[in-house]
Amino acid sequence: MLKLKRMPRAVSLMLILLLPVTIAAQLNVKASYALIQRVLPKHASHFIVEEIAPENGKDLFEVESRAGKIVLRGNNGTSVASALYHYLTEYCHCQITWNGTNLFLPASLPVVKEKVHKFTPYTYRYYLNYCTFNYSMSWWDWDRWQKEIDWMALHGINMPLAITGEEYTWYMVYKDMGFTDQELKDFFCGPAYFAWFWMGNLDAWGGPLPMSWMKSHKELQEKILQRERELGMKPVLPAFTGHVPPAIKKKYPNAKLKATNWTNGFADTYILDSEDPLFAEIGKRFLQTQTKLFGTDHLYSADTFNENEPPSDDPAFLSALSARIYEGMKQADTAATWVMQGWLFYSDRKFWKAPQIEALLKAVPDNKMILLDLATEIEPVWKRTNAFYGKPWIWNMLHNFGGNVNLFGRMDGVAAGPAQALNDNNSGKLWGIGLTMEAIEQNPVLYELMMQHTWQTRAVDLDTWLPKYVLNRYSTADKDLVNAWQILRKTVYNGAAIRDGAESIITGRPTFDSTTVWTRTKLNYAPKDLLPAWDLFIQAAAKGVNTDGFRYDLVDLTRQVLANYAAPLQKKWVAAYKEKDSTAFNRYSRAFLALISDMDQLLATRRDFMLGPWIAAARSHGTTAAEKALYEQNARDLITLWGDANSPLHEYSNRQWSGLLNDFYKPRWQQFFAMLQETLRTSRQPDLKQFEEAIKKWEWKWVKTQQSFPTQPIGNAVQLSQTMYRKYRKIIE
Repeated sequence: MLKLKRMPRAVSLMLILLLPVTIAAQLNVKASYALIQRVLPKHASHFIVEEIAPENGKDLFEVESRAGKIVLRGNNGTSVASALYHYLTEYCHCQITWNGTNLFLPASLPVVKEKVHKFTPYTYRYYLNYCTFNYSMSWWDWDRWQKEIDWMALHGINMPLAITGEEYTWYMVYKDMGFTDQELKDFFCGPAYFAWFWMGNLDAWGGPLPMSWMKSHKELQEKILQRERELGMKPVLPAFTGHVPPAIKKKYPNAKLKATNWTNGFADTYILDSEDPLFAEIGKRFLQTQTKLFGTDHLYSADTFNENEPPSDDPAFLSALSARIYEGMKQADTAATWVMQGWLFYSDRKFWKAPQIEALLKAVPDNKMILLDLATEIEPVWKRTNAFYGKPWIWNMLHNFGGNVNLFGRMDGVAAGPAQALNDNNSGKLWGIGLTMEAIEQNPVLYELMMQHTWQTRAVDLDTWLPKYVLNRYSTADKDLVNAWQILRKTVYNGAAIRDGAESIITGRPTFDSTTVWTRTKLNYAPKDLLPAWDLFIQAAAKGVNTDGFRYDLVDLTRQVLANYAAPLQKKWVAAYKEKDSTAFNRYSRAFLALISDMDQLLATRRDFMLGPWIAAARSHGTTAAEKALYEQNARDLITLWGDANSPLHEYSNRQWSGLLNDFYKPRWQQFFAMLQETLRTSRQPDLKQFEEAIKKWEWKWVKTQQSFPTQPIGNAVQLSQTMYRKYRKIIE
């Protein structure tokens, strides 16, 4: 999915008893102890794990002290992990996030004076989006996946999307159908593009895909699923939606195919008509093969027409289509439940009106389909679909598009939204909450906040929650930092005016304009209103606050202030150029380039903001020099051009990363400024079209280059943030 160009009511006992899928799983005590050992290796012996029965079919946990130990009870591994995280956050004032972890436990573990008993109102706690598997997870190995699965369990996730290794399943299916490797060469894409290959948007781009990748990621998927299931999770596996290899035209000349195009610079892909008997055959083969390889929990993800319109808006057609897709699942697994991303109802509202949505959904039995309201915090689709016409559905926070780096979110909306829907008499079968971001490893506060809902039915009181967040993250109750977070809440996290986070003009293809197609610079606050938060963070640094989470937040906030400053600085060199003031133009353009370099140096202090680990991780999967080169090209391409030199998606996945700033964004601007300086000297008009054609070639050359970047942080995050503060604070104001 793209960020668009783009293109309460409490659940009654009766409904609980009619849940379409049983999520509850027995407790694997050994797996729970292993998780505690991974998270707290020095303190694991202080914890006891015990099993407790679920409450009215819902997960629950208990925490209490006994004989100098901390007892964690749960009905499955995720409940026990949630009990552990509750103890860590509420009693030890610790925190575990992607961007900063605080596990400085007291010398003597705090006693739980009164037994804690919590149950969740949500049967399902969903996690991931197809896009996450590429914008963040393209190059993950088992070590990184272990950390993520532990994070999921600690935060109550029990229903993760699990599509790693899907390409191996498809390879086995088509080989069994007689397709040759040569015929499949034009089907499988490169590793950075699987999400859009799986959703039927593209074929082959970034390939050819080596067999070594397929085999290694089949093994990785086995490990992922084993660990998730050990912890009581029910992974959602993929199902067939009609996307087939181009070679099917020759092998099955009578097949009913529809050529479709994503309109983002890629060749047509082919969708097999669900009326064709081959559709049911392939769908059945896929699920049977997948089950042999990976087992099943009977939950299957299938998204028809992701940003591709169906050939007809006739409700009868759509109803028949939906029924056939479900029937294909049922033929292979009589217990199959279809899990559908509701993105299409949001992204293509012109097509998906009430009759079309109702027809698509009602063709499947209510207890055999679950809808993901994919971006509920942006626009709750459930409100205009009569709560998805009786289907069970899940309230999700999407939050991030493309992995862009920015401070952004709808903090108040996320704090209140799930509970408001839960207690709304019109919310129908709201049976879950979830996280469906396109990318992770940024804005950790939003994810801690969202998953706070797992074990409560009331809205989160931010005036109470934020001070706890500050204490857990920074190991201090410093009032200035609490005040700083109230400023952040009202500025970057106010969720007003714009749909998703603003980028900086720095990451846009050079232009006189203040924005570009995929570098959207409109802010949801006045930049000056963010400065007092920066002041307070700098003051906290001077007081000695220095946890991992604090260092990350200080760098991220400093980065955001500098990224914002690029906009007024751009206006200055644009004005100077238009006034033909060569001296002023040179001064401001140099300052613009210096700003990019300063940001690069600052971001190099945190691995979270570095290009080097992304490329090194990509290359690490290669078993030959050619494979390493292919994977590096995939890694470079996705975050810059996205496609080829003429890609309309260039900058969609832009990143403010050290290495990328100095090696990609800055040289582009240098070439632009050199061209403009020459036109000032010769009094000629700039040929912007010619420049764009030249820069496209340069960008494509950069994508195909092989070069290593630092993988370990360089410099002191606090000191460099203070340096940037001294240099820019007065200038910006």
